[in-house]
Amino acid sequence: MKIFGIGDLHLPGRQDKPMNVFGAQWTDHPDRIAAQWRRIVGEGDLVLMPGDLSWAMTLNEAADDLAYLGALPGRIVLIRGNHDYWWEGIGKVRQALPPNVVALQNDFVPLGEGWAICGTRGWDLPGAEGHSEVDDRVFRRELIRLELSLQAAVKQGLKPFAVMLHYPPAWRSGMPTAFTQLLEKHGVQLCVYGHLHGDGIHKGIVGEHRGVTYRLVSCDAIGFAPRLVGRVVRGVPEPAK
Repeated sequence: MKIFGIGDLHLPGRQDKPMNVFGAQWTDHPDRIAAQWRRIVGEGDLVLMPGDLSWAMTLNEAADDLAYLGALPGRIVLIRGNHDYWWEGIGKVRQALPPNVVALQNDFVPLGEGWAICGTRGWDLPGAEGHSEVDDRVFRRELIRLELSLQAAVKQGLKPFAVMLHYPPAWRSGMPTAFTQLLEKHGVQLCVYGHLHGDGIHKGIVGEHRGVTYRLVSCDAIGFAPRLVGRVVRGVPEPAK
């Protein structure tokens, strides 16, 4: 089984938000993503989608975008991004999802053979410009949510292989943060995240740092095609090189 990552699709959600205002590379991006997806993702593969699926403001408005995912091959694991305002209570979200899509929140998704996928949204890192006391509270809350997700897997006897975050867990320098320390504590091997666009694409942590492989998978950072981030070979997952 192959493991892919792609985030920040920013599908229309029945809103008048043409993405090509952010550059010509966004022109017709939903059709281009779908075409690439069908070309490289197989039915037995897994796709990690770390947030910002849709501009929809309500779950009902997100219906077309969820159906878009339902028509694509592979099993999709989805977390919430900062623009996913349509994401209501997790129970309602899960009831609305197509059969091939799983929503992750404060828990985990089994990967098979004793492994798990964990995750949470994350938040702006302390020290970022304009970081406030409110931001600091949200940051600490997101740390707790990631700990809950990781602990839920461990309590079931599973090893957390990968963590999904919407926000970058650290900057390009690789200096440790509370998020990276938590990943290392639990022996996580792979972390995928999104959120960064434009000039920001070059600011997030990438590559292998202290045993964890970090991959930025916002769709414009990876050419609007799912990026191979891992494989499961004979029941054992490993990050893609």
